[in-house]
Amino acid sequence: MTHSPSDFDSRARTWDEDTSKWERARRVAQSIAGRVPSLSGRRVLEYGAGTGLLGLALQPLVAEVTLADSSREMLAVAQEKIAARGIRNARTLRLDLAEGSAPELRFDVICTLMTLHHIPDTDGILGAFHRLLSKAGIVCIADLDREDGSFHGPGFSGHNGFDRADLRARLERSGFRNVNIDIVHEVKKETAAGPRVYPVFLAIAEKS
Repeated sequence: MTHSPSDFDSRARTWDEDTSKWERARRVAQSIAGRVPSLSGRRVLEYGAGTGLLGLALQPLVAEVTLADSSREMLAVAQEKIAARGIRNARTLRLDLAEGSAPELRFDVICTLMTLHHIPDTDGILGAFHRLLSKAGIVCIADLDREDGSFHGPGFSGHNGFDRADLRARLERSGFRNVNIDIVHEVKKETAAGPRVYPVFLAIAEKS
């Protein structure tokens, strides 16, 4: 099974207690900042934002950031962080692109962190991202390299990571160009077979 919004709702209040998630978001944000030019003028959408760890790491560097997720409770935690910090250039948005059409909004950058492997229809979501991006907009996808299924374990019906060459081809078929994919982080996780290290890539591509 993939994780439903209600699964994430129940985990929202304790999500940020795992400090490795903060470090992962910080590393990916640094990588995006080092690869995407002129971030200071960009309108950014983090899709599958959860509590907004990546989007809020980028927030000081961008014009505005929208934290989008299908989980009400995750967004409630994100909104509390925005309010507590007095952030004026961030907002939350309940959005599930797999369940409906893309809204009439446009962004200069769309980023995701460990979200794509939960979405069954990869091509469909890449197409939705393409439609949401402004002219020459940029998509930044951070996710798991292809793995053997041990990351989530039995019963998970999402993707066991991604083959980078296949993802590159899917991005290009969805209307993106200048695709660059690099490993930017590693997730260390206990599994049934003992501790494992899972590479996390960052794919960056420009809307053509």
